[in-house]
Amino acid sequence: MDETSDNQKPVNVAMVGLGFGAEFLPIYQAHPNAHVAAICRRNEVELNKVGDALGIEKRYTEFEDVLADPRVDFVHINSPIDDHAWMSMEALKAGKHVMCTVPMATTIEECDQICNLVAETGLKYMMAETVVYSREYLYIKDLYDRGELGKIQYMKASHPQDMDGWPSYWEKMIPMHYATHVVSPILGLVDGKAEYVSCFGSGTVRDDIREKSGSPFAVESCHIKIADSDVSAQIWRFLYDTARQYRESFDVYGTKKSFEWTLVEGDEHVLHTAKKAEHEIPERVSVPDFAHLLPAEIQKFTQTIEDADHLSFVQGGGHGGSHPHLVNEFVSALLENRDPLPNAVTSANWTCVGICAHESAMQGGQVVSLPTFTLE
Repeated sequence: MDETSDNQKPVNVAMVGLGFGAEFLPIYQAHPNAHVAAICRRNEVELNKVGDALGIEKRYTEFEDVLADPRVDFVHINSPIDDHAWMSMEALKAGKHVMCTVPMATTIEECDQICNLVAETGLKYMMAETVVYSREYLYIKDLYDRGELGKIQYMKASHPQDMDGWPSYWEKMIPMHYATHVVSPILGLVDGKAEYVSCFGSGTVRDDIREKSGSPFAVESCHIKIADSDVSAQIWRFLYDTARQYRESFDVYGTKKSFEWTLVEGDEHVLHTAKKAEHEIPERVSVPDFAHLLPAEIQKFTQTIEDADHLSFVQGGGHGGSHPHLVNEFVSALLENRDPLPNAVTSANWTCVGICAHESAMQGGQVVSLPTFTLE
């Protein structure tokens, strides 16, 4: 939807985690149907810096105090990955709706528990997956919905990144456990669920990374079978010891047109059109912005904000301009009493693809089925 009625009572959000999370606060403050009720961070000095800069009065250093605040309708969790599952579950138990940054969890059991709590409580859960609200994805989705791509024949996506120099907890991360940025566009485009996967590990990481993460592979490459579809897809991931510029790519091959992500950041993407002369098939395309889908008050946040502190704002509105779309989707879902996209079950399917993929890689590529609760 574009905008919620002006006579709707705003929903109150508490932002939990103020590193990456802090850049969502100006969006919530500008949204016509949202209100920042509280912020939470363990480090009180940093908490007060953000609160003072943005004029937010209610501040908490303990998550439990956030959940006890009756004014808070939902929590937006941007804490470290190990906190995602337990914080989401505690919030749902406390009667709060949840938006949580990716991934939903790092085990199938935790994903199942969150889905069960959502079903039991009737509360809303949304994994804040950026890619399916990026301008590139919205452009491809628009082409597909208008029939310009024709029938989808194949998709592939990659997320290489060198995490040396990042916070140390990343050294414990299995790359495929953080795969939703490549899983989500593939499944989201065709409104599909992953049925089973087969994944191979390739190469080796250095000993310290292998010992901390428990994963020996430099790269993991996974094929996904989409349920009730003749289309399959490939994704690949790495975090260490492989030379490649950072990239979150999504390629789609259709009968009429195909979209290929640029190889180098900053270059234009490529659109291929079938049945043309060979030299006319590829066309460089500039992907348009999709701010028009948003309330006027937050449209500016899809673009670069030069005086912002956080890198993703400077690079262009945060992850392809996705952040205001994420905010608007969850606020709108709460006000309309509908499931957000992605809801809990879809979030679990997207997350469990990576978990199952790593399990497959550790078994030499053996087929691993997605848990049945993610296919409902």
